[in-house]
Amino acid sequence: MTVVTRFAPSPTGRLHVGNIRTALHNCLFARRNGGTFILRIDDTDRERSTAEFDAAIRDDLEWLGLTPDLIVRQSERFDLYGREFERLREAGRVYACYETAEELELRRKVLLGRGLPPVYERKAADTPAPQGRKPHWRFRLDHDQAIVWNDLIRGEQRFDPKLLSDPVVRREDGSWLYLLPSVIDDVDLGITQIVRGEDHVSNSATQIQMFDALGATPPEFAHEALLVAAEGKLSKRLGSYGAEHLREEGVEPMALLSVLARIGTSQPVEPIASLDQLAESFDFSTFGRAPAHFDPHEVELVNARLLHTLDFSVVAGRLPQGATEEDWRLLRPNLVRLADFAGWYAVLDGDIEPPSLSHDERLLVKDAAAIAEQLDWSAEPWRALSEQLKQSTGKKGRELFHPLRLALTGRESGPEMAGLIQRMGKDRAVERLSAAAKR
Repeated sequence: MTVVTRFAPSPTGRLHVGNIRTALHNCLFARRNGGTFILRIDDTDRERSTAEFDAAIRDDLEWLGLTPDLIVRQSERFDLYGREFERLREAGRVYACYETAEELELRRKVLLGRGLPPVYERKAADTPAPQGRKPHWRFRLDHDQAIVWNDLIRGEQRFDPKLLSDPVVRREDGSWLYLLPSVIDDVDLGITQIVRGEDHVSNSATQIQMFDALGATPPEFAHEALLVAAEGKLSKRLGSYGAEHLREEGVEPMALLSVLARIGTSQPVEPIASLDQLAESFDFSTFGRAPAHFDPHEVELVNARLLHTLDFSVVAGRLPQGATEEDWRLLRPNLVRLADFAGWYAVLDGDIEPPSLSHDERLLVKDAAAIAEQLDWSAEPWRALSEQLKQSTGKKGRELFHPLRLALTGRESGPEMAGLIQRMGKDRAVERLSAAAKR
C-alpha cells in the first residue's frame, strides 16, 4: 500500500507551532514510507478564508521544507461534494432538519437538567417541515454497532454511536461543514493515514461511519496529544509563536522541526540537520499520551546547537560577502542565530568603537599594544601576548583577560581569543589596543 497523508489547514490565519507540528508528522510519516504528502486547503468558509493566508501557509511550509507533493483546495471541489451528498441522501444517510439554534440549545439544557447526555433527538420521518424554513442536513449515524478502531498512538478506541449526535454536514444556505467534505476528499485522494490532534477523536468516530456509508475503507488514524505551553493549549489566538515570528527571529527551520518532531515522544530532543534524518527515526510507537510541552527556550538552545554542527557549504550563501570557511569555523561555536555571524564578522574585518576602560585597564592595554607590536604574529600571538603581559604586570585571570577582550573585540564575551586575534591580524590588533588605551 502506498502511504498518502495530508495536512488540512484553513486559510484563516498564519501557521502556528501546533499545526506546524501536525504538518511535520504527516510529512515525516509519508517520507519515511516513500509516500505522498498532500496539502489540502480547507477553504469552505468563504467569509473567513483569504487568498493572502492561503499564500502565506504555502510560503511558510516551503520555508520549513515541508513542501507538499500535491495541493488541493476544497473550494474547487464543491461539485464532488454535491454528488456524494446526493448519493448519501438517496440512501437515507443524510436527512433534513429544521430546528433553530435557539431550539436546539433549549433542548440541550432540558436533557442536561434531566441528567441525560445532550444527544440530538431525531424527529420521526413523517414530521412536517415548518413553513418558511430551509433545512440544514445531518448525517444519520448507524446505532446498531459500536465504532471501534485501533489508533496508531492511542490504541483501541471504542464509541457507542447512540451517545453521539447526528452531525450537521450542510447548512441552510448550502455551505458545507468540516466533517463530510473532509471524508469525501480523503476517499477521493486515497488518504491512507490521518495524523491529527486528540481533540478530533470523536470526529473520527463519526467520520468512520461516513467512510463506510460511502463504500470506502477508513484510513488509519493517529491522534497525538495536544501541544501545550505555559499558557495552556496553543492556538492561533496565542499567535506570537508561529512561522512568521520564527522567521523574523532568525530561527533555523530544522531547529524548530527537531523540537516539534520529538517533544511528546520517548526520543531525545536533539538538533537534526535534515528532514530525511528525522524521518528515519519517526515512529508512532514512541508517542506518549501526555500533553507535549512546548518551550520556546528549547528551540533557541537547539537552534544554537544546530548551528554549531553545520558545514560551511550549508550556510555560505547566507553569510556576508567575503566570509570564508575559516571564519565560519572560528565563529560558529558562539552563534545563537545565524544573523549573529555578521556582527562577529565585523569584529574580524571591520571597525569597532573603543570601549570605556578604567585607568588601570587603559595602562594594561597600553602595555599590551607595545608588546603586540614586537610579537611574531606567525606563531601563537595570543599566548605570547598574555604570557608577557602577565609577567610585566603581575595580573592574571579576569583582571588580565577581560580588558584585553574588550579592547580587541568591544565585547564582554565571545569566541576563543587565540583564533580571533590570529584572524584579525597584527595591525588591527595593535590599532585597537592603542585606541582603547587613549580613550
